Amino acid sequence: MILAQPGAFALRTLRAFRANQGLLLAGAVAYYALLSLVPMLIVIVIALSHVVDAQVLMDALGRYLEWVVPGQSGAILSELQRFLDHRTVLGWVLLGTMFFFSSLAFTVLENAMSIIFVHRVAIRRRHFLVSALLPYCYILFLGFGLLIVTLISASLEAMGQNGIDLLGRHWAFGDTSGVLLYLLGVGGEALLLTSIYLVMPVGSLSVRHAALGGVTATLLWEISRHVLVWYFATLSQVTVVYGSLTSAIAALLSMEIAATFLLFGAQVIAEYERLGLEARSASPEPLHTD
Repeated sequence: MILAQPGAFALRTLRAFRANQGLLLAGAVAYYALLSLVPMLIVIVIALSHVVDAQVLMDALGRYLEWVVPGQSGAILSELQRFLDHRTVLGWVLLGTMFFFSSLAFTVLENAMSIIFVHRVAIRRRHFLVSALLPYCYILFLGFGLLIVTLISASLEAMGQNGIDLLGRHWAFGDTSGVLLYLLGVGGEALLLTSIYLVMPVGSLSVRHAALGGVTATLLWEISRHVLVWYFATLSQVTVVYGSLTSAIAALLSMEIAATFLLFGAQVIAEYERLGLEARSASPEPLHTD
């Protein structure tokens, strides 16, 4: 039905997203994501700094933070650097507080997914211990993902600065490494969104359905991200209006747009599942004889 009537499916998805108050849910997810972003990154960076050089880690993080909060990564990086410079004086109470705030975004996102995938919740509910531990498991997963991305980025940057001598000519990889870094970011973004769709909804979700939502959200966010970068660089008057609050307002706006696409991708998956349920529950055609 999707390939035969893509317009009808898109309209159905938009109506369901509006009925679920998708923009209101996205606002809640964006607010708690902004509240959780810095504490979560502090915990991850402090942990990974024992494995990877801190400057290499910060360089990779700064590059890919631009994918989450376009134009505002500098303010976040400066805050992270401040905590990283004074990590030896962090107490257990502060560390526990950061762990708690880091988990809030995932808790709200799980609740938002429950509203979109209400047909799953009506059949099966998740145990509260699983819901309590899920955010921390996901933070661990994000930390491991950041470690892998940092190592690959460092290798690609080293490749871009060097080259090879072949057949009497020197072949530089500067442009190639830039393209590969961009593709790494897009691929990592799609993989991250797919993993969210696999983990957050109640029940088991097929990889194909999760990838459908992940690719949809990735394409929508990539288009919007470039528009936001252009807008903040050329037309935005947010600095005049909000002054010292500019970074927080711009980051919140970016996160709300990203959360909208994230939940819309989930709605695409939910509507695709409902089409299958409707097809299976449809009554068979009666048998007629001449």
